[in-house]
Amino acid sequence: MAEEVLMLNISSAPVKFHKKTNRRPLSSAEKWAQKKWESKRKAVFEPQESSASKQRKINQTGQQHTHKQKLQTPRSPSQRSNNRDTEENGDRREKSAAKSPSKVKTYPKKAPEEHGDHGRPFIKTSSLFRNNPEIPDVLSPTVNQVKEKVFTSNTFEELNLHPHLVATLHKVLNVTSMTSVQKKTIPVLMSGKDAVVRSQTGSGKTLAYGIPVVQFLQAMQPKVKVSQPECLKQHLALQSFQMFQKLLKPFTWIVPGVLMGGEKRKAEKARLRKGINVLISTPGRLVDHIKNTLSIAFSAVRWLILDEADRTLDLGFEKDLTVILNALNATGLARQNVLLSATLTEGLSRLASISMKEPVSIHVSEDSEDTDEACPQAAPQALSDSYVVPERLQQHVVVVPSKLHLVCLAAFILDKCKFEQRQKLIVFISSCEAVEFLLTLFTAVLCVKPSTTSTKQTSTSLNFYRLHGNMRQEERTEVFQEFSVCKTGILLCTDVAARGLDLPQVTWIVQYNPSVSAAEYVHRVGRTARIGAQGSSLLFLAPSETAFVDVLANHNISLSEMKMEDILATLMKDECFKGRGKWDCKRSAAAFEQEVRDRATVLQTDFENYVHANNKSLQTAKSALQSFLRAYTTYPSSLKHIFHIRSLHLGHAAKSFGLRDAPQGLGSSITTNPANSKDSKKGKDKAKRPPKKLTAKERVSNLMRSEYLSGIDGESKSKKKRKKKKGQAEEEQSTAA
Repeated sequence: MAEEVLMLNISSAPVKFHKKTNRRPLSSAEKWAQKKWESKRKAVFEPQESSASKQRKINQTGQQHTHKQKLQTPRSPSQRSNNRDTEENGDRREKSAAKSPSKVKTYPKKAPEEHGDHGRPFIKTSSLFRNNPEIPDVLSPTVNQVKEKVFTSNTFEELNLHPHLVATLHKVLNVTSMTSVQKKTIPVLMSGKDAVVRSQTGSGKTLAYGIPVVQFLQAMQPKVKVSQPECLKQHLALQSFQMFQKLLKPFTWIVPGVLMGGEKRKAEKARLRKGINVLISTPGRLVDHIKNTLSIAFSAVRWLILDEADRTLDLGFEKDLTVILNALNATGLARQNVLLSATLTEGLSRLASISMKEPVSIHVSEDSEDTDEACPQAAPQALSDSYVVPERLQQHVVVVPSKLHLVCLAAFILDKCKFEQRQKLIVFISSCEAVEFLLTLFTAVLCVKPSTTSTKQTSTSLNFYRLHGNMRQEERTEVFQEFSVCKTGILLCTDVAARGLDLPQVTWIVQYNPSVSAAEYVHRVGRTARIGAQGSSLLFLAPSETAFVDVLANHNISLSEMKMEDILATLMKDECFKGRGKWDCKRSAAAFEQEVRDRATVLQTDFENYVHANNKSLQTAKSALQSFLRAYTTYPSSLKHIFHIRSLHLGHAAKSFGLRDAPQGLGSSITTNPANSKDSKKGKDKAKRPPKKLTAKERVSNLMRSEYLSGIDGESKSKKKRKKKKGQAEEEQSTAA
């Protein structure tokens, strides 16, 4: 009988045993559960995937994962034996797991430790920096920008004005010397000629016609009595009214008055009965009084001034202007007509040819020194194509993918108004619903966070304001006054604030949504750099909209590019949006860029958490998105190759409104006319009429004209029918009596 010998191998390397042990092997269900747990544990810190893609990944990498465990993990002989059985019986293992699900072991999930420091719930969001279109380089063509000298060395004493009027200009308005447009316009108007005035925004056009009107009225003999209006002034009623109040302080017998939508008609009728010498009004409101107020008469009108006349025509008020002109012409009295704007259009030239007699065309740009001569046309074609912007205005453009629009705007606002002093921003947005949504969102997310900045700069509180056509007149007046006196603030507004408003000390104009034309761009940026002051503007463009820079260049407007990364880097100043990792300023540039992206993602997550917190905020975001898309379809045909609804990625656009997915049914909501939405409720037997196709100008007018309406035309059809039936019933009762 052979002796049994025991051999020991004393070494650090494991020895391969091929002899089977008596230890019970793991069942196929247990092995499958262990493998599934390992894959889940690995996926906790990875981007969220669908179940189908996760299953494919497990099937493809299962064999490699098992082989890698063999090479890296020291195992006992029993484990090696079990793994060999697993390789031989792979298919049988899956069938066994499916038949006996009760044997599958579960393990508790570990919460991500990185988020515990900031107190935020771990909510996965799609990456802001993936699947974005490539950002092209913006090469603004070199243009010869039309320059316009703002100030002159001439004083008002040279104009032979009343001494009290000159003293009022010095003491009340703090004006000592004339601007270029005033130097050219005031002598022409004081000579009694009609004029079409074109000058850059913020150049003093209001005083250019206000001074001649006051000088004319105070010099009338006998003195003008408070009865019928001597002068009619259209557009920007409240601001012009305040200016005339200051000019007329020494001439107490001359009474100014204002008519505008939102005010009570009864109070306005009372003012008209008492008498007004200088009447400032919006077109719709004046037409309403012409039709319904007996005490208004134009037999003594000597002046008709249309400020921003081109915009009045573009908004569809040509019929209202026709009614006003017919009422004035019916008196047969000669009057002096003045049209003013920073941009001249074909419609304005047509209006000038109809309502004026040999008007003097006044242009202040250096290329038009000799154009202030009597001519039937409003402006040469070359001058109408070239727009003038303030010389001290710095114009910028930034190309931002749609997904990053919201975060980029928030970062820019934080940079200018939270970490800098005495900055006032006006942000132009395409629709009223979007203004309301952004006001609520920014107030909730950006204003309530306590800031512990890592820099030595002291942060200031953020003050947000809103201004759009759906607000009541009292609210708009209050916002206008509050924003005018504040030192730091952000005004979110539509194009209602793009024309004529003189808001002092505005430092930045942000066009979050591009304007519908180059002329509107000029009027928007004209809210800053007024009367020789310094200002800046920023235009947001998507990668598919960069051709708009060339359109502006055709009108002699040049922009310099600002990088999106530089704007987002502002988030490094605010520790409220710190990423999950620990940031070290000594790390590489790539690490800095990744930290900026992490902070942008944290800010976007905060926006999305607020939007999806309740159904009300979610519906507000969806309504704002739909209004943005409807406004996007109103661009004129000449710009459709740049701003077309088909070039928008609806999912990315939804991201810029804090939505995680694009709402369903957006396509139908864009093309459906809201006015015809009630047709389906009237019965199936009634034939549905196709929605009326509107032109680009009509669509823009529907979005904008609430600012200029009389304030009483917003009655519903049902209310009008009830009034009509009530009137018919009263007539029947009177006839029966």
